[in-house]
Amino acid sequence: MCIDCGCAEHHHHSDEHRHDHTHDHTHDQRPSPGGRKLSIGENLLAKNDRLAAANRARFAAQGLFVLNLVSSPGSGKTSILERTLRDLQDEISFAVLEGDQQTSNDADRIAATGIPAHQINTGAGCHLDAHMVGHGADHFDLATTDILMIENVGNLVCPASFDLGEDHKVAVLSVTEGEDKPLKYPQMFQAANLLLINKIDLLPYVPFDIETCKTFARQVNPAAEILEVSCLKGDGMDAWYQWLRTGLARKQQP
Repeated sequence: MCIDCGCAEHHHHSDEHRHDHTHDHTHDQRPSPGGRKLSIGENLLAKNDRLAAANRARFAAQGLFVLNLVSSPGSGKTSILERTLRDLQDEISFAVLEGDQQTSNDADRIAATGIPAHQINTGAGCHLDAHMVGHGADHFDLATTDILMIENVGNLVCPASFDLGEDHKVAVLSVTEGEDKPLKYPQMFQAANLLLINKIDLLPYVPFDIETCKTFARQVNPAAEILEVSCLKGDGMDAWYQWLRTGLARKQQP
């Protein structure tokens, strides 16, 4: 159960489950539900944090730069990824994990760019967790990958609480959503190192004050970087690409 919204988790493994992957963690061997209830919040996060630490160590050993893209549904995460992958794939080796409750629509869109993609369906779950990401990463050749992009389930609440072993969370907010989202969902914007304000090509047509949005974002996270982009028109994308190059170079320093 999610500690934030109470939705069902969806990543159970049977005891008979056979591992053919290399990442190292243990599975819960305790009796099935029907018995005692655990201290849900603390235990879920403690277990997730252990698995996230294992993911982080594994990614670091490969020199892999890992980003967790978080936003509400419809902000343009997948469209940003599509454009980024098409523009940089001759320069940087990518892999993409897609998180959604149902369908493989987003993974299909990413795969159409020629980049390796794997879909994780969470069922009734509202977020990805470190366990899902650890198994999802098994689908890629990490030794030949520079950047692993994780597109989380569209949700401005629950993904903020779950460390996946990423280097940074990147929050995406589109100008059609309203400039007060950082104040309404502060935990998400506090957790993100970078805020991409997307769909700025629509600014002439929507009542969105971009400077007010930046002010609100800095109220909850003064250290966050903020970039204005339009993945449709390409405005601001060069700054995003340079942010990726800088982060990758820093991660791959000996």
